[in-house]
This record gives sequence, C-alpha cells and structure tokens, in this order.
Amino acid sequence: MSKTIFVLNGPNLNMLGKREPGIYGGKTLKDIESDCIAAGEAFGFAVECFQSNHEGVLVDRLHEANDRAVGVVINPGAYGHTSIALHDAIRAISVPVIEVHISNIHAREEFRHKSMIAPAAKGMICGLGPGGYVLALHALRDITS
Repeated sequence: MSKTIFVLNGPNLNMLGKREPGIYGGKTLKDIESDCIAAGEAFGFAVECFQSNHEGVLVDRLHEANDRAVGVVINPGAYGHTSIALHDAIRAISVPVIEVHISNIHAREEFRHKSMIAPAAKGMICGLGPGGYVLALHALRDITS
C-alpha cells in the first residue's frame, strides 16, 4: 500500500488565479494540485486533492484521512480563522496535519491573524505563496518517515 497524503482546500480556493491575484498570485488550484501530485510522487506519496466551500465536508475528509492517509495538508481558507469544527476534527485524528496559507495571514487584516487550526496542527506555513504546499509535503515526508 502506498502512503497517501490528503491535500484539502477550503472556501474560495477554487477561485485561485481569478481571485485577488495581487495577494494570491496567478496559479490556479489545478496548477497547485499538479505541483502537489508531482512533489508527492518524488517524495514517495500518492496525493489526493480535494476542495470544498463547505465546512462539514472538510470535517468529513479529515475523518476519512485518519483511516486512509498518513498525513494532511490543509489550506482552510477563511475557516482557518473561524472553525472550531475543523480544529476539533484535527484533534480527533491521529495523522499529522500541516496548515498552509498562500498569503502571510499575519501581515493582513487583524481578523486573519489568529488561526483556529494552528493549535491543533503539527505546523503552519504561511506567506510563501503556492510553494508552501510543497514545503508542507516535504515536512510530512520528514515527519512520517
């Protein structure tokens, strides 16, 4: 059985490439997913990518990761600042979770400075653009080896 990593994306990330390119860059979510799949293969992982604008669906995927994956990369989008449900779902599973944000949330509006996910996650990468996803996969390779 190959090691699987889930790459989960929250609300509005399906709009990457169109939405505020000055903040999020020009890459689409499909581009980022392709980068993750290629990096995963290089690291010896199968990567499953998923995006939803619905909080409960992301909770379900986190639960599923506990049985099917060795780790999770999650960009919770705005839910990162508001979702106790995602926080609790991460705490309920035993696989490591790395939180990713394309922009530097600490350099943006004050309401974005606090992450509800960070206290439950193994780590956080923010402000390094779409490359943060590959860095998170690299970290999971090291953590799960």
